[in-house]
Amino acid sequence: MTRFVTHDLALGVTPEERAAQDFVSSLRGYVLNDMAANMKRRFETRIAPRLPEPPKDGQAVHKAMKPDIYFRFYSALRVNAQEMVWDSVRGAVERDRASLNARAEALGGDRGRAEGTLELDPRLDLPRNVTAIDVHLMPGGYHGGSDLAAGSLYENGLSVFSFGLMGANLDDIGSSIALWLATRHPDFRPARILDLGCTVGHQTLPWARTYPQAEVIGIDVAAPALSYAHARAQSLGVTAHFKQRDARATGFPDASFDLVFSSMFLHELPIKDVRAVFAEAKRLLRPGGLMLHYELPPNKAMSAYDGFYLDWDSFYNAEPWYKTYRDQDPAELCAAAGFAPDGYFQTVVPSIGWYGEAAVRAASGPEIADDHVGRLADGVRWFAYGAWA
Repeated sequence: MTRFVTHDLALGVTPEERAAQDFVSSLRGYVLNDMAANMKRRFETRIAPRLPEPPKDGQAVHKAMKPDIYFRFYSALRVNAQEMVWDSVRGAVERDRASLNARAEALGGDRGRAEGTLELDPRLDLPRNVTAIDVHLMPGGYHGGSDLAAGSLYENGLSVFSFGLMGANLDDIGSSIALWLATRHPDFRPARILDLGCTVGHQTLPWARTYPQAEVIGIDVAAPALSYAHARAQSLGVTAHFKQRDARATGFPDASFDLVFSSMFLHELPIKDVRAVFAEAKRLLRPGGLMLHYELPPNKAMSAYDGFYLDWDSFYNAEPWYKTYRDQDPAELCAAAGFAPDGYFQTVVPSIGWYGEAAVRAASGPEIADDHVGRLADGVRWFAYGAWA
C-alpha cells in the first residue's frame, strides 16, 4: 500500500516498490520546496535585475526564465518526478487488479458499513478535455477501462504525489473547507450537497462527516473513478452516492441542492465549460444555497513571479486550461452566472493537517497574495470562493 491509502482497497506492494514510492515522494518534496525556493531567489537576484523593466505578469516572467539552466533543470526534474509518481504504483495496480475488483464488488454490497449507491451511465458522452489528453501525465487518463484500475492508480499516485500534504485520508482540502464553513456559518445546515468532478471522492466524504444529516452526492464523467469512489466510501463507512453525470448539465431538478461544491476541478475545463458549470450550479441551488469552490488563486491577486510559478502546470503537466482559468476573475464568473455581486466571497483556509483545527476555525481573511496559497508545498493554504444564491 502507499502511505495514505490504508482502507480495504489498499494495494499490496513489495519492499522495492515501497522504497521507490518513498523516494519519489521525497524527490517531489525537494523539487517543490527546496528547488522552488532556490529558483525564486535566482530570479530575484540574477534574472530580474538584467531585465529592461519589471515583468508585468507571469507570462513575462516565464519568457525571461525559459533560457535559464536552473529553470530548465527544475522543469525537467519536475516532469520526470510526475511520471515517476505513476510508475511507482502502476505495477501494484496491475498485479492486484482482479483482487481489487473483487473487493470493490463486496464492499459495494456491504450495507452494514454504509448505505451509499453507485449509478453509471454508459451512454454518457465524455467531453474531449477528459478523453483527448492524459491529464496530470497520468497514463490513460481517468476515464478509460471497465474496472477500477484508473481510480486505484489515481488514489495511490496522489498518495505519492502529495508527500503527506493531503492528510491521512488524502482529504485535507475538503476537511479544511467543510470545517471552516461549519464554523463561519453555523446556521447553514445543508440537507443536500453536490460535489462536482469528484473523481474518487476524497473531498466528497468530509462533507458527509461534517453534515451527517445531509444527502451527499458526488458526480464525475469517469466511470472507473466513480466505481472506485463508491467502494472507497463503503470501506471507510461513509454513506455517499456517486453518479456518472456531466457537471455542465447534471440532469438534476431545479433548486434541488443547498450546497454545490468542487475541488481542483474548474482549472481542468475550457473556460466555456467553466461558465456552463457555474450556470448549472445556479440553477441547482435552492434560495439561500451556496456555490463553493476550492481552486487555484487568480493571477490578478498574485505577484508576477508567483503567477508564473503556479501556471507551470499549464505548460508542462498536461493541463492546458490551467492558466486560462487562473486569468479569470472569480467574482465576474459568479456574476455572469446570475449570482448577486453582494453574495460573493473569497477566503484562504489553512490546511487542517498542517496548521490544526484551531487555525481553520479562526480563518477569516480574504488575503491570497502569498506564496503558500494554492501551492502544494510545506505550509500550504487553500483558496476558496463562492456565492450565495
